[in-house]
Amino acid sequence: MKIVVDTENGLAPWRQVHDQVVHAITTGALPEGTRLPPIRQLARDLGLASGTVARAYRELEAAGWVATARARGTVVTIPSGRPDRAALLRTAAADFAAQAHDLGAGLDDALDAVRAAYPVHESP
Repeated sequence: MKIVVDTENGLAPWRQVHDQVVHAITTGALPEGTRLPPIRQLARDLGLASGTVARAYRELEAAGWVATARARGTVVTIPSGRPDRAALLRTAAADFAAQAHDLGAGLDDALDAVRAAYPVHESP
């Protein structure tokens, strides 16, 4: 699992960690039972405070993406009622729309930004 945090993109670092772990789980890159790195290790690797990574892990656990046990550490679980791709897309769109609104962007500007950021190699 590779996590990259960009402190310049305006998204909170804990949220970037959270979102990348969720993405890795939903795409199968992190299958059920996979152990995540300890909080201190991941924080050190990413140059973040331990509390930042701890918050990401707490949010992941609250949503059912991971479970934490003393002996096993933090491991990927399959949450009951895991959202499907359409639900995840709606959530991502809502998050983006809120950020675009906060930046004062209109709908046309926001849609232009999505079009510009969308991968060129679209699937048919």
